Amino acid sequence: MADDLGYGDLGCYGQKQIATPNIDRLAAEGRRFTQFYAGCTVCAPSRCVLMTGLNTGHSYIRGNSNHSLRASDVTLAQVLKRAGYATGLFGKWGLGQEGSDGVPTRQGFSRFFGYLDQVHAHNYFPAFLISDESREPLQNVVPGRGTYGSGVASKKVQYSADLICDRALAFLDEHKSGPFFLEFASTLPHANNESRCNGMEIPDYGLYRDKDWTEAEKGQAAMISRLDSDVGRILARLHEHGLDDRTIVLFTSDNGGHKEGGHDPRFFNDMGPLRGHKRDLYEGGIRVPLVVRWPGHTPAGTESSYIGYFGDFFATAATLAGVTPPAGLDSVSFLPSVDPTVGKQAEHDSLYWEFHEQGSAQAVRMGNWKGVIRPLGSQHVELYDLTTDLGETHDVAAQHPEIVEQIVSIAKRAHTPSPLWPDSDPKAKPRRTARTRSS
Repeated sequence: MADDLGYGDLGCYGQKQIATPNIDRLAAEGRRFTQFYAGCTVCAPSRCVLMTGLNTGHSYIRGNSNHSLRASDVTLAQVLKRAGYATGLFGKWGLGQEGSDGVPTRQGFSRFFGYLDQVHAHNYFPAFLISDESREPLQNVVPGRGTYGSGVASKKVQYSADLICDRALAFLDEHKSGPFFLEFASTLPHANNESRCNGMEIPDYGLYRDKDWTEAEKGQAAMISRLDSDVGRILARLHEHGLDDRTIVLFTSDNGGHKEGGHDPRFFNDMGPLRGHKRDLYEGGIRVPLVVRWPGHTPAGTESSYIGYFGDFFATAATLAGVTPPAGLDSVSFLPSVDPTVGKQAEHDSLYWEFHEQGSAQAVRMGNWKGVIRPLGSQHVELYDLTTDLGETHDVAAQHPEIVEQIVSIAKRAHTPSPLWPDSDPKAKPRRTARTRSS
């Protein structure tokens, strides 16, 4: 899983200026999904949806925050671990602070290495990373670093993305003979927000060193290509261990592309034909790449128009593992869209998102209709027909009051009130600043 990678940032999704040969090969050998969505438009809630199979109307963590998953929460990693899978997470977690019940090793992962806190993950040259539940010191120097390790390094020695990929490969080496679930949650190409317009931290610009681009755009391209290289390293290790035909590989992004660190998402057309970007509930903020390769099961070089989202991974993985997922999930297995021989694909009646920043918003996908409601719970609805208006440029709510009524009804049913995420504008409640932290 990439971090802040846009729908149009990969060659296999139309990108022309950034090289992504390994992910493109993954698509050529597997299936490219064209209507798949993240769990939310920012990091933490999207990852919560992925891990719990609950949409943001029901999940415990619905925004970037320092809240932690509880011991009572059930994650996919727990279900797979009980089914006999070795479980490892390498990269960014964002769902539990140090010492809490929400850390990965208390939520089903046997091994963890990376960042617990999403703000700590801004820093690519941190003073420490978390190994299981302990801080592992690094050689970088970060003056005045924040409580969770954020900041800008004055001495840059060890690049975190490289260290994280190394640990993921070591996990594969250790568990090559048995069933495993590996989540490689790269922080690339997220910006270091603390570094402002110089936030695209990368050891070198590689292929893009001599381009007539700004430093930020060279950094953005180099980070995406470095991510692609890491994917290539993982695929090569699977091949080395003879695991290609016995391993299903999925590649995606936690939300849409970003407008941070000096990067302009229009420069590379990060979201392709889609409107908006990270922090929007328009398509550019939540529609993401999904590439799936499973030799012998997934037809090579094909596309799927299945309309699904991160929450569906729970039911899909549980089906693959031969276990029954918990009741009450917002999750549909998309295994038939991965392997057409297993049966007919079930469809969602609708998909739902909510977002608790920038005055709050909700979004509903119902068939080819897309509704955006701002603020949350209001009667102000924008309506788009995605079959004719993928860029969401023509609001047709006035022409289809009956569809608007259905969208509002779905949003009301999908939203369960939470004391952590009040329905009103968060800016009106400064005492709850924890949940509006940047990521």
